[in-house]
Amino acid sequence: MTSIGTGYDLTNSTFSPDGRNFQVEYASKAVENGGTAIGIRCRNGVVLAVEKIITSKLLKPGANKRIASIDRNFGMISSGLVPDGRHLVSRARDEAASWRTSYKCPIPSSSLAFRVGSYVQAYTLYSSVRPFGVTTILAGWDSETESRVDGQVGSGPKAASGGKTKGTKAGGPGLYMIEPSGLYWGYYGAATGKGRQTAKAELEKLDLSSGNLSLEQGVKEAARIIYAAHEDSKDKDFELEMSWISSSDGPTKGRHEQVPKELLEEAETFAKRAMEGDDDEDTAIGGGETMEL
Repeated sequence: MTSIGTGYDLTNSTFSPDGRNFQVEYASKAVENGGTAIGIRCRNGVVLAVEKIITSKLLKPGANKRIASIDRNFGMISSGLVPDGRHLVSRARDEAASWRTSYKCPIPSSSLAFRVGSYVQAYTLYSSVRPFGVTTILAGWDSETESRVDGQVGSGPKAASGGKTKGTKAGGPGLYMIEPSGLYWGYYGAATGKGRQTAKAELEKLDLSSGNLSLEQGVKEAARIIYAAHEDSKDKDFELEMSWISSSDGPTKGRHEQVPKELLEEAETFAKRAMEGDDDEDTAIGGGETMEL
């Protein structure tokens, strides 16, 4: 079977003979040209970070945000075509608002990922539209404690629908990545964009599934990973943008917020020192090999 479109890439609603949708594959290529974006699920929260390539010296630092708040406990980041990402932010906010209207409480992370993923997938079905040229990372914190719903009257149910069963663990961090096909998975660590391979390799070294990484450590590691992923494009300047969500008793009180300036600067300093250390180690290894020769 041929690996090029040969006419099957002219419409979004047609499969090729070998079962491929070329328009979705082209959308994934657009994502690969975007800045690196990562999410890290920590023991007590979630960290989002993105590499924003500076395309002009006239751009105002900090003015062009790439991380957006969806609800008070949710953040979203995307890599690829920026306008497509902003459209999905608007759609996700509508979904979160719709959930609040119906159920009088914040939308759970899994439900928001399902709704946004279903919306993205719908754009792969019709010839009159094109797939979204972004991969989106959703991060949130589902409240671990019973909280009053919006406009609540009375105590409500103690368990089952609308309540939490006593003695069972509820809530916690949520991290999902939604691809241009509409496919989404839950992750401990997610990466997308141009430097995704380097970022994934670094994320795997953190052993995130053990749940030992704290939120503050996650901020520093996220900065280090973005700097490591940027090495392939180090001839271009970039700006690091980060946000985080903690537990209800953590630094953000369960809300999605930008990482404080002081902590962001500290994380960038940590990342730069880590990169300098790697360079020194490579130089030492190279020097040793020369001596042996």
